[in-house]
Amino acid sequence: MQSILLVINAGSSSIKFALFEADSLACLHRGQVAGINRGSVSHFTVSDQASGKRIVDREITASTHQQALQTILNWLLKHKTDFSLLAAGHRVVHGGNDYIAPVAIDLNVLDNLQQLIPLAPLHQPHNLAAIHALKSLQPDLPQVACFDTAFHHTQPETAKRLALPKDVYDEGVRNYGFHGLSYEYIASVLSDYSPEAANGRTVVAHLGQGASLCAMFKGKSVATTMTFTPLDGLPMGTRCGSIDPAVVLYLLREKKLSVDAVSDLLHHQSGLLGLSGISGDMKTLLDSRHPDAQQAIDVFVYRIIRELGAMIATIQGLDSLVFTAGIGEHSHLIREKICQGLAWLGVELDTEANKRSDAKISTNYSPISVWVIPTNEEKMIASQTSTLTLGGDNEQRH
Repeated sequence: MQSILLVINAGSSSIKFALFEADSLACLHRGQVAGINRGSVSHFTVSDQASGKRIVDREITASTHQQALQTILNWLLKHKTDFSLLAAGHRVVHGGNDYIAPVAIDLNVLDNLQQLIPLAPLHQPHNLAAIHALKSLQPDLPQVACFDTAFHHTQPETAKRLALPKDVYDEGVRNYGFHGLSYEYIASVLSDYSPEAANGRTVVAHLGQGASLCAMFKGKSVATTMTFTPLDGLPMGTRCGSIDPAVVLYLLREKKLSVDAVSDLLHHQSGLLGLSGISGDMKTLLDSRHPDAQQAIDVFVYRIIRELGAMIATIQGLDSLVFTAGIGEHSHLIREKICQGLAWLGVELDTEANKRSDAKISTNYSPISVWVIPTNEEKMIASQTSTLTLGGDNEQRH
């Protein structure tokens, strides 16, 4: 009988899921329920990984995470008969100070993660809602929390500090870093592409709707652009990235915006969308001839190049640069613009390899190698869940 792992990535209005074979970690199916909490109709899709074909595509009723998960489980039980569901692994955005590795979920863990909601109010509640829902539906199924913050626990104390009073730091206001599951996956496969890169100084550019950079030395996180929350760092699809904190004070005092209005502006109306006034989607902006679209692209690239300088400084040089995530993997124009901004370092792009999105897109003469490596956060969650469920020496807490 085949042992299966269920991987869940829950958002406010969707649950993305994947099914992995527990021993080989081969992905069998991917799918999602989209449109939760948006009226009476949601959309349920499942794709077969071997054939690439969509095998389910229909409307359902799912106004809650529990109803969405019930739909997924019903489909699983009906169409996958010769299997045993071993465990479920969840992407959990915030692990706080304590959770630096995946952890088996129990009531105590759930309570601790609930306390972290103020640190990630737009993500954590939905991650936990899926855990609660699955526990209600399958109370005996082992569940594992895999954290986006955990990979960055190796950063030095100086990188974790904000220049605020110590009592504020002690309350948990510090630099955590995010996109850790993506970065950990890249670190885990980098030696397959380049042993030199895996053992050296690397910056990984996770560029998608959410965007950040991570400086690594020998596969360990040294610094990253996202800090206290996923709002910080680079401009993103709709998120502002780093801004002067006094901008928030100005909006509150002078513009008389409410805290919720400011939060909505910074999270949902800024970034590429705010700069362009057109879209937060990079492909749409690249296809547009509007000057504001070009300005949004220019700001995005400028800020990446600027922050790359800071990342390179923290690891005292650069041996390799890795592009990953939606924009990083698929936009050769953005990669080209960024690499042009690094020409002073000697970065030399192979134009044709870049257009093809080859794994290596730098020339053999470039002193800094440049790579395009697809990320796979779901496989990292499956791997961590398998290790924790089937046995291993994962240290779960400090």
